[in-house]
Amino acid sequence: GECCTPTGYMETSLSYSSIEDLQLLAWDNAPKYCVQLSFPGGTVLLQAANSYLRDQWFHSLQWKKKIYKYRKVLNNPSRWDVVLKEIRALVDMALSSPLQDESIHQAPLHIISTLLAENSNLSSQDHENIIVAIAPLLENNHPPPDLCEFFCKHCRERPRSMVVIEVFTPVVQRILKHNMDFGKCPRLRLFTQEYILALNELNAGMEVVKKFVHSMHGPTGQCPHPRVLPNLVAVCLAAIYSCYEEFINSRDNSPSLKEIRNGCQQQNDRKPPMPLRLLRPEPPTPPPATILPLSANNSPPPATVEILVELERNNNTANAKRKAAPAGGDSEPNLIDCLLVSPAVNTLSIQLPAQADRVLGCFALILKMLSDYDDWRPALASLLQPIPFPKEELKYVIQRFAEDPRQEVHSCLLSVRSGKDGWFQLYSPGGVACDDDGELFASMVHILMGSCYKTKKFLLSLAENKLGPCMLLALRGNQTMVEILCLMLEYNIIENKDTQLQIISTLESTQVGLRMYEQLCDRQRELKELQRKGGPTRLTLPSKSTDADLARLLSSGSFGNLENLSLAFTNVTSACAEQLIKLPSLKQLNLWSTQFGDAGLRLLSEHLACLQVLNLCETPVTDAGLLALSSMKSLCSLNMNSTKLTADTYEDLKAKLPNLKDVDVRYTEAW
Repeated sequence: GECCTPTGYMETSLSYSSIEDLQLLAWDNAPKYCVQLSFPGGTVLLQAANSYLRDQWFHSLQWKKKIYKYRKVLNNPSRWDVVLKEIRALVDMALSSPLQDESIHQAPLHIISTLLAENSNLSSQDHENIIVAIAPLLENNHPPPDLCEFFCKHCRERPRSMVVIEVFTPVVQRILKHNMDFGKCPRLRLFTQEYILALNELNAGMEVVKKFVHSMHGPTGQCPHPRVLPNLVAVCLAAIYSCYEEFINSRDNSPSLKEIRNGCQQQNDRKPPMPLRLLRPEPPTPPPATILPLSANNSPPPATVEILVELERNNNTANAKRKAAPAGGDSEPNLIDCLLVSPAVNTLSIQLPAQADRVLGCFALILKMLSDYDDWRPALASLLQPIPFPKEELKYVIQRFAEDPRQEVHSCLLSVRSGKDGWFQLYSPGGVACDDDGELFASMVHILMGSCYKTKKFLLSLAENKLGPCMLLALRGNQTMVEILCLMLEYNIIENKDTQLQIISTLESTQVGLRMYEQLCDRQRELKELQRKGGPTRLTLPSKSTDADLARLLSSGSFGNLENLSLAFTNVTSACAEQLIKLPSLKQLNLWSTQFGDAGLRLLSEHLACLQVLNLCETPVTDAGLLALSSMKSLCSLNMNSTKLTADTYEDLKAKLPNLKDVDVRYTEAW
């Protein structure tokens, strides 16, 4: 096995840069499919298998030869007027090359990037000329990192130059539409940030920024590019963090942002589709937390109800095991955690340097603009949910969430998991950011109560942590708070007699309170009447009966003994749950082919602990309501035939309902 050494002409490799000329062989009887290369010491013929391959070789070699030439010329430039000409020629060559490969555009960008890095003495005019010359290459390519750095510098030093508007705008628009992950290329994010700040420096800067945001959203009600919003939010949050970074790092013995980043991370087994990668992720160290992936359409995770009612810090381990909504795989640390390491520090009182304050103002205002677009609000709410921090400008955003009737939006006001404060806590009386007398708190409670949070847990949490503010607002005639106090009495949330009496006198002190309290007393009297022992044990309502018919029937006598109620084929809806939960002995309920839905199921699950048989066949219920049934431990027969039940929820219910013997899941996904 002697080793074969090439000898003769090809003993040493030939460098691309030494190619003097190359051409296709085209004379008569020339060997087929050949490329001829001329070198200082002679010529070489390369023969390909077919004409396609030969042309590939020819164009590739030509490209290599030219790139070497440009690299050499631009590596040590003597005259700048020549350089500009060469750059234009290089760009033309890249644009006209028949080769399809991303390096065809990237290589020239890298050459120019090096040129700029090594010639720091260029005038601003030179810079502008070069940027204009390479603009065509940036139409379909993200700028490489070094070039981003140079662009950032240009934005900072010459925010008003025409280049910013004319050349950078399409580049940034492209980044926002197509970038999938700023974690891999943080400089693209920095460049976007600096570009926006440059726009902000123009006359009527904020108007220009507003127009830019609008151009990114597009003229219709629906933004056609799904990446724009998460990318804009990532840029805003990173910019806002950078304002506080110096402050956080300057404090002795407080953890640096980096340590906090390591500590506040969550290991994430399934990535949500919109991770908030703000900086290069550090390896996460804490114990893994369960994360619910955001479903593709951003509907709230099925465990929302579980998460939502955990309003306050409540650090027992049972709660810690609760599922948390996505915080994004390596999202930034919670600003509150950083800034409230010492409770004496209130973010609102931190004096930031003027420049940081301008940056903060600009990006907080962009978040404000984003919250004005209806189609962006659900995603914005879920991206901001894990990172509440007190900043005046953001109060507007939170108000927008509190006015949005969609549950996926307003549910994000509550904290991601127990033991963490959410926006709700921050803006509640006593919270760090509360700067009013509880108006925002009242509107948050109003919207949360309106969407099936008439749950005992929500009320319990309010009673434990926010009873003072609730009573004060009720005393001033706030209707939401009057309703809340009435519900607390109705559901026997308050055990302490004195507190009950104080609530009653609070209610009686305003007209709206008095009216509602009197209605409550009437209801309670009817309830006592309704629940008196006696009356039928079985009842079947005629088909076509409505919620009003059921209410009328139940108000007409005693139903304390009613165990079996059939509403099958009637027109009742979830609204009748309010009547059903008053029946103390109910064990069997038939809702076959009614319009009874999720909201009704949630209410039943909280109040009818003794229910054993439930028929939901052909009702509009979905996982969101069916999951609530897991608290009804007495259920032994459950019919979910022809509903929107999924296999996951079915497994969940089987695991949590020990007495379930008889289940019908035909014509569902779980079948």
